[in-house]
Amino acid sequence: MLLLGSLVFYAWGEPRFVPLLLLSALLNYGCGYLISRAEARRRAVLIVGVAANLGLLAFYKYLGFFSEIYNQLAAPWQRSVDLPAVVLPLGISFFTFQGISYLIDVYRRDIAVQTSFLNFAMYKAMFPQLIAGPIVRYSQIASEIEQRPVPNERLWRGVQQFVLGLAQKVLIANVVALPADHFFGLPTNQLALPAAWLGIACYSIQILYDFAGYSNMAIGIGHMLGFSYPPNFDRPYSARSITEFWRRWHISLSSWFRDYLYIPLGGNRGSAARTYFNLGLVFLLCGLWHGAAWTFILWGVWHGFWLIVERAGLGAVLARLPGLLSQAYTLLLVMLGWVLFRADSLPHALGYWRAMLGMQTLDPATQPWQMHFSNSVASALAIGLLLAIWRRAEARQPVDGVRAWLLAGARPLLLSLAFLVSIASLAAGTYNPFIYFRF
Repeated sequence: MLLLGSLVFYAWGEPRFVPLLLLSALLNYGCGYLISRAEARRRAVLIVGVAANLGLLAFYKYLGFFSEIYNQLAAPWQRSVDLPAVVLPLGISFFTFQGISYLIDVYRRDIAVQTSFLNFAMYKAMFPQLIAGPIVRYSQIASEIEQRPVPNERLWRGVQQFVLGLAQKVLIANVVALPADHFFGLPTNQLALPAAWLGIACYSIQILYDFAGYSNMAIGIGHMLGFSYPPNFDRPYSARSITEFWRRWHISLSSWFRDYLYIPLGGNRGSAARTYFNLGLVFLLCGLWHGAAWTFILWGVWHGFWLIVERAGLGAVLARLPGLLSQAYTLLLVMLGWVLFRADSLPHALGYWRAMLGMQTLDPATQPWQMHFSNSVASALAIGLLLAIWRRAEARQPVDGVRAWLLAGARPLLLSLAFLVSIASLAAGTYNPFIYFRF
């Protein structure tokens, strides 16, 4: 039933790519089975399986990008190639990484191979996290495929997390998306300094609550079905270094790169130069994973550069600074990086940076940015920022007595209110973009 429901869910958005999803499931199931049985050729089967996964991803996601680069280089010799446009299948980046992690874990004998294709296909197609993560490794839910009791407490926990994610997406991300899209849609020579900063502030909140909201909805549905999906966000804007930011942002992706690329490359076990190379390569590929464009690649290079700088000594300096100062440093670098992530092109990103630095000759009074800063936007931005930068205390005092009773009663009321307002907003047809849909 879960497999059938997941395939219907996927077909609702991309019916023509259902066979590709099933092909990916069959490929990884078959290679995993052969790896578990073939002692002499285990490594060869692993290489073939990983290469096939990457080949599918490269064809659908990167063929047009690399052919464009080739055409630019070959233009003087008039040897360009004209390839048909390839549509990017929903969620291919996520279910490709799922398949690779499964094959490597079977090869390492960290997990037992799944002998039932039905069960494995259900894992590959699980609808809550299929199109936008978190990246769920087979090892994380292997024991729950056969036995997954769902007591009322777990069902209620899942409902709460789902409603939290829905409210984050609809009541925060969607509200700030309108000014973010407006200001990033303007020609940069028409962008004054206040408008540029308002645009990137809105986008920074939008991308956090868009993706974290979806992840929370997926994790919540997982609990309702008896699956334990890994956490994906932990207040990343409260980080006090870029290193800490990547321990809190898109945790399932950063841990995937750590376990299946960074550590196999040697991690930080070699020389300092080797460690810097490993970090740079990992984040170059992290940027490329997000999208086939120079802006995404440079976004990955941007984060890799600051991770290297922090490892080279800046991290020790940040640890001695007041917390608010190091937190402001981190948030500033992250926001500057988001310009690359959001911009349509490198010239667009450079122009936006110039506007943020006040290098435009525009008079802010001639650009009525205030009309895009309504009360609802200001409220969503303030609430989203406050919740994002707040650092939870390490040790919390237990709550008991009347206070505990009030908190226990207030939580379902607040969640019910958030759910009703979210549903009303969606029913009204308000602006509802989905950033990670294209990845």
